[in-house]
Amino acid sequence: MIEGLIGKKIGMTQSFDAEGNVIPVTVIKAGPCTVVQKKTLEKDGYSILQLGLVEEKAAKKPAKPLVGHFKKSGLPPTKILREFCFSDQAEIKEGDQVFVDIFQAGEKVHVIGTSKGKGFQGVVKRWGFRGGGASHGSMFHRAPGSIGASSYPSRVMKGKRMGGHMGQDRVTVRNLTVLHTDKENNLLMVKGAIPGSRDGYILIKKDNFKAKTA
Repeated sequence: MIEGLIGKKIGMTQSFDAEGNVIPVTVIKAGPCTVVQKKTLEKDGYSILQLGLVEEKAAKKPAKPLVGHFKKSGLPPTKILREFCFSDQAEIKEGDQVFVDIFQAGEKVHVIGTSKGKGFQGVVKRWGFRGGGASHGSMFHRAPGSIGASSYPSRVMKGKRMGGHMGQDRVTVRNLTVLHTDKENNLLMVKGAIPGSRDGYILIKKDNFKAKTA
């Protein structure tokens, strides 16, 4: 058993349950992924599988070290590589492909992705500050206000919430329910929203996965 897969966010839609309630659904293109490298405890110091996401468009102008790395396994270079734990050492080898059918409807998964970038934002949008009065004549609208005392400590304390870059953070959404899998089209449908924009790369990991013991 493998811990998870690499995928791409396709978008959101909705479905209905038996009572007619609306269920938000995110559609993910999960895999297929190829086992590029199998690391072992004896050789590499830890046991892991390195997976590459197979896409319609191959990687453009891959670096020479990357080409050499893929040449060892006899596979074409992929755009993205990630490592996953596994539990059945004997049944998995380099060159094998992993499909979306490792997930079953009803099970829980964790989805890891990069949130949408918002650029530089002030304290009102970034942290939800109230701001000042909006009436005519006010000189204080969306400013943060006082950020530190003058006499002591005479500096801005570390961790003060201020304006800055917002978004593009690694975000993990836990315990999402798998609603449906489509092996023929490599589609995975989960209940709820996941981080990132359309066509963004994500990782899908099993909630109940137990790694192989060394």
